[in-house]
Amino acid sequence: DNLERVEVLRGPASVLYGSDAVTGVVQLFTRDRRLPGTPALTLGTRGGTYGTLESYAGAAGGSARLGWSVGGSWGTTDGTLPFNNQSRTGAVDARVHAAPDPRTDVSLSVRWDDHLFHFPTDGAGRDTGMFADSNQSTRERGPTLGLEAGRFFSPRFEGRVAVWTHHGELRYDDPQDNPGDTLGFYNDFHSRDLQDRLGGDLHANIRLAPRAILTAGLGLEHEHDHSTNVCSGQFGDCSSPPIDTARTTRSLYGQALLPLGASADVTVGTRLDHSTRFGDIVTYRGGVVLRLGPDTRLRATAGTGFKEPTFLENFSTGFVVGNPNLKGERTTSGEVGVERGFWDGRFTASATLFLQRFHDLIDYLGVPLTPGGPNYFNVAAATANGVETRLTVRPVGPVTAALSYTFLRTRVTRSGFDSSSGAQFAAGQPLIRRPAHAARLDLVWVPAARGSGVVSVNYVGRRDDQDFASFPAPRVRLPAYTRVDVGLRGELWRGGQVPAVWLTARVQNALNARYDEVLHFPAPRRTLLVGAELAVGH
Repeated sequence: DNLERVEVLRGPASVLYGSDAVTGVVQLFTRDRRLPGTPALTLGTRGGTYGTLESYAGAAGGSARLGWSVGGSWGTTDGTLPFNNQSRTGAVDARVHAAPDPRTDVSLSVRWDDHLFHFPTDGAGRDTGMFADSNQSTRERGPTLGLEAGRFFSPRFEGRVAVWTHHGELRYDDPQDNPGDTLGFYNDFHSRDLQDRLGGDLHANIRLAPRAILTAGLGLEHEHDHSTNVCSGQFGDCSSPPIDTARTTRSLYGQALLPLGASADVTVGTRLDHSTRFGDIVTYRGGVVLRLGPDTRLRATAGTGFKEPTFLENFSTGFVVGNPNLKGERTTSGEVGVERGFWDGRFTASATLFLQRFHDLIDYLGVPLTPGGPNYFNVAAATANGVETRLTVRPVGPVTAALSYTFLRTRVTRSGFDSSSGAQFAAGQPLIRRPAHAARLDLVWVPAARGSGVVSVNYVGRRDDQDFASFPAPRVRLPAYTRVDVGLRGELWRGGQVPAVWLTARVQNALNARYDEVLHFPAPRRTLLVGAELAVGH
């Protein structure tokens, strides 16, 4: 809730975003309102199947130079399993954006998250009958703050600075079920991770011409993790030593957006990241867009990305031992695409061929090579190639439609330590949970200003998974499934002297399809949520 828009960048983007931007970036923008007038207020609630109840509230207002918004949402559900499957989630966020003069802008974003999840299963899932625990749960909570400012020192030179921090507390609690619960390997276990991230970015945009921009920047990020666990079992104290470690990454990057004649643009960029834990990583990205007339575009990009190891993979102790010598996982990707518009842009068709190579994938080894040795190593490699197509129909009467289809072929090119055909990284086998065929249809119906409807049809083809209820986790084939979701929204009455009131209804998995996204963990069946929303000043 309280989102203004979502932007999706496809392909490797580590040049601008650093670690984890391996195959794309999803960026969420908090609502920003800088319009004079009465502040807008929204209140809503919805509830339904599985004892679900969700509520949200938000307000926004401001002027041409100062905008603000604040929002909160919270929800509870009993879950799909017969016991110990409750979930509670809450979030509060706020944003202030100021433009004291036409050349300067400053924004501050604040967010607090709190998520609690109970689950009775072990790693084997519910289909195996392994309802293993009546009171285990996980919880994650903490604040995130971001400050960003920019100024045009001249029409050709802009400087921008951003600073952000996040503090997260992650807990796993599995207390003794009852006084007689003393026979397991452990009967009382509690772990707590305190993770802190502090980062900053300083960059300049230099406009050489209307279509030529040079970007150069510096980045710094410091991460700290402190974790503890307390464990007791039938053999006594099984706690492991605490972890208190940190790592720092310094970055230098540059990008150039340059015109190539009147109908083409070229983008080239590179980045150097130096980590105190895994050394130097160099990434690059290059692309070209060619306009063939007003309705046709050709594009091609190639680049690299990386994903740094997690703290668990680097530094864990106890039953699983991290490897401080791990390198980041790396990828090399390329794509070629074409986009064509028809009938004054009402229809748009596109097709993209993509190729990806993944190197130094981190594999987990259940039994270390040496007693007390690490469980994680950079050993595996894989490919992911395919074609993505999309057809978009702009409003034809009250209907807007989008249809997409993806063919994906994945293959492990270098196996992990376990080279058997049933292993997660088995040479010649596809990556698990990656369907070869996937398609989606979205229909948006807006018959009048007082209502709207949405129908989404999502098809996911057959894909490999592993059966972790059996040893040594053989590969299985999950069947294809189709999920249909329907949403309706209608205005009960308009505002004016009284607030506007909207009625909402949502049906998730409307055809009641049976399917597992992960083997032995069935997805929820048909779910109905109905509610109302009150709006003032919109």
